[in-house]
Amino acid sequence: MKDNKELQKYAFIEQIKLANKVNLPIIIHSRDAIMDTIDILKNNVKPKEKGILHCCQLNKDLVKAGIDAGFYISFAGPITFKSSKNAEEIIKMVPNDKILIETDSPYLSPEPNRGKRNDSRNVKYIAEKIAEVKKVSLEEIAEITYKNAKMIYKIK
Repeated sequence: MKDNKELQKYAFIEQIKLANKVNLPIIIHSRDAIMDTIDILKNNVKPKEKGILHCCQLNKDLVKAGIDAGFYISFAGPITFKSSKNAEEIIKMVPNDKILIETDSPYLSPEPNRGKRNDSRNVKYIAEKIAEVKKVSLEEIAEITYKNAKMIYKIK
């Protein structure tokens, strides 16, 4: 909401400080606040444990700021949409060691299930799109994203 934007920015910065205090990564879902998110990542408190741009909006500046800050970029159904004009360019921008995939269930079902309730069965379509763009096998993307998830969540 625009009427409490300054409060939202303050809360975001405080959440980063809290994550730093307890040594945990942060997960950012930036919706209708791309420039504010970029500004906070570049000019305010830096997340120590980095984090994830969840359900990342397909905005080059936001993705670049996330990568520059050491974040993982998590792709969801919108990369498969015909209306996502810059999805391929964004996918190519993200190094393999920073890619994650997700459903954002129950929303944003990828093609061919767009408009239906989303669930974990649909991550394969997101992985297929990334594999197609990066010209690697689906199995390679599955392994890359599995390893990346283990890294960010510190799973042994």
